[in-house]
Parts: sequence; structure tokens; C-alpha cells
Amino acid sequence: MNNATFSTVESLLCHFTEPAEELKTVLKSIQGPLVVLGAGGKMGPTLCVLVKRTLESMEVHWPVIAVSRFSSKHQKKWLESQGVQTHVADLLDQETCALLPDAAAVIYLVGLKFGTTENPELTWAVNTLIPTWVCQRYAGKRMVALSTGNVYPMSHIQSGGSLETDSLTPSGEYANAAVARERLLGYGASVHGIRMSILRLNYALDLRYGVIVDIAKQVLEDQAVDLSLGYFNAIWQRDANISIIRSLDLTGSVPTTWNLTGDLTLSVRDVAEEIARHAGKKCKFVGVESEEALLSNASHIWERIPTILTPISQVIAWTVGWLTSKGPTYDKPTHFQVQDGKY
Repeated sequence: MNNATFSTVESLLCHFTEPAEELKTVLKSIQGPLVVLGAGGKMGPTLCVLVKRTLESMEVHWPVIAVSRFSSKHQKKWLESQGVQTHVADLLDQETCALLPDAAAVIYLVGLKFGTTENPELTWAVNTLIPTWVCQRYAGKRMVALSTGNVYPMSHIQSGGSLETDSLTPSGEYANAAVARERLLGYGASVHGIRMSILRLNYALDLRYGVIVDIAKQVLEDQAVDLSLGYFNAIWQRDANISIIRSLDLTGSVPTTWNLTGDLTLSVRDVAEEIARHAGKKCKFVGVESEEALLSNASHIWERIPTILTPISQVIAWTVGWLTSKGPTYDKPTHFQVQDGKY
């Protein structure tokens, strides 16, 4: 896999959705439809097709159902071409949530982050109302729910990152709405008998978006790279999706919580300089590294589901090759440098 090269979106999607041997045990245990809520985001489409292709390799044919508003018709069409069923739904409508498809297990990817400063009411509605209604609909099922590392405050760069047992005292409305989402999911799980695991992710990497794409664009365009938030965690999107699905085996009658990210604390300076070496460029920097950053320690999840993670050095090489060959990007910066919680 690490010898792969990507010249087209199709080749990248094929890599992200290649059947995964490590998913077969958990998928055998589901024995029924898997519903993926919020499947229209950056990770959801490839997660759905990864499950479908792995099931096909097992000669198992129960449905994978992607639920979203599907503002992108192309995305909906691509999912259906890959054998994934689609269900169009506005989850902010309670009656619509009550009519969601039956499922043996659910993956919950719903959330809203960007635009919070301009429209905080919508962020709070998406992150608090929908969990309540979804838990009512899927009483008694298994569910993995995606959260964010933004629920933690900044931690010292020598600390190894926040642990799942640390207090949640973040900055900003989005992060506090994310804490509320976790609390309502946990409450709904306890009231409705859902076996649940909650995953605090930061940050997923694709060649079309992510922190490394953000840094690489600055280096390739001869812009100064801001070092004020000098460290971060990240994980390749295929590794993240595989871990999300495997976390159906980490669910408990009392919801379990796990940090999901790579196993290294990454330096913005070091990543930028490695990008520059690949591209034959020179780095420009502005600012000085703070002693604090938004960091998570994911050692607990890797103890439970040991995983060989895609090396960040490989992701950097892929990213430089992709951008220098004019591969498309989503043009949606992560704003990982934000320190005041305003998105």
C-alpha cells in the first residue's frame, strides 16, 4: 500500500475503499444493515464504499445505507454506482429521523463546525437535537459516533496529548457544542439501551484536504508558514475509516470514549521542511511555536485495536506529488491554527 501512487481521483478512491481484511470479523458480527448517518461529508462516502467492497469480498450482501441531504448529486450517484444504498434526509426534522431506515448497527458522522461564528444557533441545533432523535430511532442497536479532539483544551507539547479521562474545558462555541453532542449521545444511549462508542478524531488526512494539504499549499506557493500553533496530530483517512468501523467492537452498555488520531506529535516546522525537500523549495516561516497545542493521546485505542498506521512521511510524499501534478482539492482549509475556538 505504501508504494501506491495516485494520479487521478479514481485511483485515490480505489485506495481508500480497497477491501480491508481487518474489518471482516466486526462485519460478520453485525449480520444486518449498516446505516451511516451524515454520509455526505468528507469521510462518509469512502467509509460506506469501504464497507460495501469488504462485504462483497466476503460474499455477504446485506445493505450499506448512506444517509445525507446529498447536496452533491454527483456524490449520491457515485455511492449508488458502488452498490451503496442512499437515503435522502434532513436530520434536523424530527419526523424525518423517526422514519430513518432500519439498521443492525449505526455509524454517526453528523456534526457542524465551520460557520459557527456567523450562525451559532445552527451549530448547536445540529450538534444537540439530532443526537437525541437518532438515539430514539435506533434504540437497542450498536452505534459508533464521531466526535472531535476539539472537546479538549490546549495541552503542553511535552504532555503526550489529552487523555480520554481528562476534563473537557474547551474554548469556543463549536467545541462546547461538541461536548454537548457527546453528553446527549451518552444520555440517549443509556436511556435507549444503545451499545455505543464515541471517537474523538483529529485530524483526518486526504490528498484533497487536511492539515498537510494546508501546509503544503503554503510551501508550494512560497507563502510563510505560521508556526504559532506549532504541533498537531493527524491520521490518514483510510486508517481513520477502518478504525471507526472496527470501533463497533468497542461499544459498551455504558458508552466508551476513545481518542482517534495518529501515534505521533507532528511539528508544523518539520512537516513544512519535509514538504519543501520533496518539492525542491525553501520554507518561509512566521511566528514562534507555542508550548501548547490541541493534542490527543490515542494510545488506548491502539492497544485495543492494534493497527499499522500509514506513515506521515508517506502521506507527505503523496501530497506533494498530488499537488504538484495539479490534483484537485476541496479548497476547504482546516483552520487547525485556530486557538480561540472561533470557526
